Amino acid sequence: MLSKILSTIFPSTILANIMSTLKNKTLLITGGASGIGKLMGKLAIEKGIRTLIIWDVNSSLLEETGRELQSPSCSVRGYVVDVSKTEQIISTANQVRKEVGNIDILINNAGIVVGKYFHEHTHNDIDRSIAINSLALMHIALDFLPGMIERNSGHIVTISSAAGMVGNPKMSVYAASKWAALGWSDSLRIEMEKIGKDIHVTAVTPYYISTGMFAGVKSSIFIPITKPETAARKIIRGIERNALYVRMPLLVYTLQLVKGILPTRLFDFFVGKLLGVYSTMDEFTGRK
Repeated sequence: MLSKILSTIFPSTILANIMSTLKNKTLLITGGASGIGKLMGKLAIEKGIRTLIIWDVNSSLLEETGRELQSPSCSVRGYVVDVSKTEQIISTANQVRKEVGNIDILINNAGIVVGKYFHEHTHNDIDRSIAINSLALMHIALDFLPGMIERNSGHIVTISSAAGMVGNPKMSVYAASKWAALGWSDSLRIEMEKIGKDIHVTAVTPYYISTGMFAGVKSSIFIPITKPETAARKIIRGIERNALYVRMPLLVYTLQLVKGILPTRLFDFFVGKLLGVYSTMDEFTGRK
């Protein structure tokens, strides 16, 4: 009786593989030459992946990271890609399939933040933010997902943000792009379950991570800024657990519930004033 109830509530693809292994897998990480992208690649190698594919727009960092992470047990392949350009995504994906073969795990990690009030943005700021943070991850997944479906195996990870659930001053376009990323990831997960494919989809919604991308951000003692090493470790662990979501710190897990319960003005007071979230970007400088 219990098994019947569980099979009704949870698709068989969820029950079939509670845990996964990275051993002998091929992993592609966008924005993988620095920050948490690089750290996740390093951890994945330690977990036994066979091939690490790094996409990054910075050619010098890409070469440096490739040399650093190369090991006897793992082949590291780097590709210079500007993921804001769809034609580069398509051509590089074709090159990867030709030179390396199929990928098992895709981590859509590349992202940017402008960090201005909306009226201070240029049209190029808007276009580039949406292209990198939203459109790119869809185009990249579209190139590799059919192969996963054919093999009935794969994992797609989207690095979204807590800003994909809550708006914040000086993050309007960034928040919009991450809301899109989160909505797409959730829908893709449900689609894979609906068509009965053993393809896992994980959405990552961290608060600030102390990388150069968010240099200058200040937070209250109530919501600590996550260290890159901690973020990378939790994401890799989430992949192993086939987690639907990886959120950090713990308070982020309550955001949707609190936002759903509290009236908007009370939510603004609680999150914006008491927790100080709406002031976190006041001294933002970003990566130079």
